[in-house]
Amino acid sequence: MTVRRIRTAAATAAVLTGVSACSAPGSSTGKGAGADSVVIGVASEPDTLSPLLGYGKDGNSKIFDGLLARDADLELRPALAKALPEVAADGLTYTYTLRRGVKFSDGEPLTSADVVFTYDTILDAKTNNTYRSELDAIEDVRADGDDKVVFTLKYPYAPFAGRTVLPVVPEHVAGGQDPNTGSFNTEPIGTGPYLLTSWSKGEKLTFKANPGYWGGAPKVEKVTMAIVKDDDVRATRLRSGDLDGAVLPPRLAATFKNDESRKTYDAKTYDFRAVALPRANEVTGDRAVRQALDAAVDRQAMVAEILDGAGRPAYGPLPVDDPWFARGIQRGQDLAEARRILDRAGWRSSGEGGIRAKDGRRASFTLLYPSGDKVRQDHALAYASDAKKAGIEVKVESATWEVIEPRMKTDAVLAGFGSSGDPDYGLYTLLHSSLAGDGFNNMARYDDPAVDEALDTGRRTSDEATRKAAYDSLQRELVKDPGYTFLTHIDHVYVLADRWQALTTQVEPHEHGFSSGPWWNLQAWRPKK
Repeated sequence: MTVRRIRTAAATAAVLTGVSACSAPGSSTGKGAGADSVVIGVASEPDTLSPLLGYGKDGNSKIFDGLLARDADLELRPALAKALPEVAADGLTYTYTLRRGVKFSDGEPLTSADVVFTYDTILDAKTNNTYRSELDAIEDVRADGDDKVVFTLKYPYAPFAGRTVLPVVPEHVAGGQDPNTGSFNTEPIGTGPYLLTSWSKGEKLTFKANPGYWGGAPKVEKVTMAIVKDDDVRATRLRSGDLDGAVLPPRLAATFKNDESRKTYDAKTYDFRAVALPRANEVTGDRAVRQALDAAVDRQAMVAEILDGAGRPAYGPLPVDDPWFARGIQRGQDLAEARRILDRAGWRSSGEGGIRAKDGRRASFTLLYPSGDKVRQDHALAYASDAKKAGIEVKVESATWEVIEPRMKTDAVLAGFGSSGDPDYGLYTLLHSSLAGDGFNNMARYDDPAVDEALDTGRRTSDEATRKAAYDSLQRELVKDPGYTFLTHIDHVYVLADRWQALTTQVEPHEHGFSSGPWWNLQAWRPKK
């Protein structure tokens, strides 16, 4: 077999190290926390801790490891595999050799059968994993002895190696359970640096260091992830010393700038905020309305006023400094153009508060955002204000995700998405018509044949120039036929007690609770002397 070396994907922005705070000291240790413990406040709670249902699929799980992992610069490196994969010249076969001596936290050895079980279970249509399409390229996965795993692909898929950061689970435990309902979802066993010790739903998850971790036992021995959905409450608990660290909106993070005992970390991201505009809604289903909203929004003001400069305008799903970004699609607020678009489409001023109407229907729709999320609330209110200037009424409403999800087919949602590593990782699930209404995939139920074709081309060829042209055309089509109003790309800001060293940030995806942040490499932290 002819073999070539896998080329890793470099990070598209420099890793940002911690920015020191200055001035007055303050208490910064979680109540009862010792030098070897940390309590971190996060905004969201996972539905499951099973990788079979999607937990940790992009790496950095505290409980599990993948065949590969990403370092601080997002370069792929070996994890459960002892080296990067050997790749056949035709790009259809990837062979991984497992690291020797790795054991699950129950003492059982890791084997190639566990890897095969993990991928086969996820690919099984009976498993409720909404990310299955991300592994569409896999034709077959098989064990070659106890220490080799061979993936055969249906087509050359350039970013496949990055998909193998997916965590591996033990067949001897999860294999005897229904992956959708079994106890493994809340009582996981993995090879990772930490073990789950307790989970109080809606309150906290507690972990302890895995003394047998193949990468060396972590120095931070106890970790508590406190679930605090409200941004203001999270900041208050951090200030009171109830939390050691937290993810915070930029403006709340700035209130800690005079605290010498804490440190602020600012991470560049692919995380964007956008308004999903469903086709089934009689107002947002009109392309002219969607185009007018795109022209009416003031992205620069949102970055300056809502994010306090900690972000960038979003002209599409990829940030402007990404090498795949389509040059020339940047656009500013143009209210005159928004009004012209609506005029041409027959949406006329009705005299009722300046809100337009067409065929007796007012240009009015509801925009939902998750309760307690101050950044999304502010985006929603600013969006509504901009839309009103063009004659469109946006009624902003907060709700829990349990309330929002069944309404996504007809109501707009202030959504957050974004994946790092390769454009296929985030764009396919966001836009492909085959995934319309599949959970939180393609939330807007977007359906554009030209975009589908570009997504399929980008996924099914390894030629970089062809892929670049496909994603370029996709982004330009989104300007002409927007299914979302893209608003901002958001920097992630973290405030943490300055008691440890070796903390860094990565260029992050949308998800930034358990997996990202300066705690992406928690197992490498060392107490300061």
